[in-house]
Amino acid sequence: MSNVIVLGAQWGDEGKGKIVDLFSDRFDIVARYQGGHNAGHTVFIGSTKYVLKLIPSGILRPGVKAVIGNGVVIDPAALIQEMQTLRGAGVEIGGNLLISDRAHVIFPFHRLIEKMSEARENRIPIGTTSRGIGPCYEDKIGRRGIRMADLLDRESFRLLFDTLAEDKQILAETFQLEEPVDYARIRDQYEQYADCIRPMVADTARFLNEAIRGGQRILFEGAQGTMLDIDHGTYPFVTSSSAAAGGACTGTGVAPTKIDGIVGVSKAYITRVGSGPFPSESLDEAGETIRARGNEFGAVTGRPRRCGWFDVPLLRYTATVNGFDSLIITKLDVLDELEEIPVCVAYRVDGVETSEMPATFRAMQAIEPVFENRPGWRTSTKGISRYGGLPPAARDYIQYLESRTGVEVGCVSTGPERTETMIRSGSRLEALLGLAQEGH
Repeated sequence: MSNVIVLGAQWGDEGKGKIVDLFSDRFDIVARYQGGHNAGHTVFIGSTKYVLKLIPSGILRPGVKAVIGNGVVIDPAALIQEMQTLRGAGVEIGGNLLISDRAHVIFPFHRLIEKMSEARENRIPIGTTSRGIGPCYEDKIGRRGIRMADLLDRESFRLLFDTLAEDKQILAETFQLEEPVDYARIRDQYEQYADCIRPMVADTARFLNEAIRGGQRILFEGAQGTMLDIDHGTYPFVTSSSAAAGGACTGTGVAPTKIDGIVGVSKAYITRVGSGPFPSESLDEAGETIRARGNEFGAVTGRPRRCGWFDVPLLRYTATVNGFDSLIITKLDVLDELEEIPVCVAYRVDGVETSEMPATFRAMQAIEPVFENRPGWRTSTKGISRYGGLPPAARDYIQYLESRTGVEVGCVSTGPERTETMIRSGSRLEALLGLAQEGH
């Protein structure tokens, strides 16, 4: 048995979608455990590009079931549109997709409240996608949210919705939000959405646990990255859910004792979207070069990503929080043209070097990064699919990151395609995937 969590080791956008798609043919089920349609996973299969926002990347593999867990917040309009887009691209969507009956529902007024909150005077602007994710999680924690099971029960839904709508109307009037909201139309529209997705809604915690007891293998897919985790990230510049490995258990209803491995995904450099501290950010021409070569623009929003150099203290921190068994390094090819590659190896705070992660964003903004330069390889690695085929300096760079972070690098990606990936022989990752392949 091998049930594995794959999640971001940085601030998201590390290439998790490609990795989950690549590995999913070795598993029976791929389960998404947190976030909403603010997190885009991009997968290239040949010349076709797929952007998945809510549906796990495993949906692209015939015979693999995709599960949207209870820890995800779902905008039914976005979900239905995504299903239609995938079907239009020839992807089967039917009995291979299950949606948790305990997942919470996003409504249009959640988006309005988020915009209002971001624009409020004296509030720290977080730089959210304004898709209503945070306000929906607020209602969930406030015990006033509406779940999928409620949405499917028309009589209960109307009562719950009218109560929630009344609360939002009072809030809108309090903050003088003038944008009109037709609550009755929204309620009717969501009842139509319920009829559309009803066949896919189920007790997914029961389904997943029965699958494990039956010997099936599950790949748990995280959205965003560990440094955006609500508890362990750069608060308050974080998402509203548990993006770290622990969220896989609470977000699906599968016990920690059923998890066999945890794999982190990291770029060969680092990026961040939106506001917040970023110690190793490159604000010069090198950062622009990385953005251009790496096509560093959001899959969902199109926003340009901030770019910088690999951050060793940050990776060591996320490895501690998650307990990584192995690390996957993506986008190595983006660094191909560099003569030297800076790596942040420590932080300097008030003249004192440290490898500790500060708890506050104010302390993190005060960090002076300490860099070491590594020699570049000045030759193309794109498309190389065998580790031994990498230039010696590229292998040295990978081994340097491995020794500095204390985590094995079990896989390296040199391009967006499935074939542009190499798994290192003898790695812990190879063992986990080998176990997953047994019986297939």
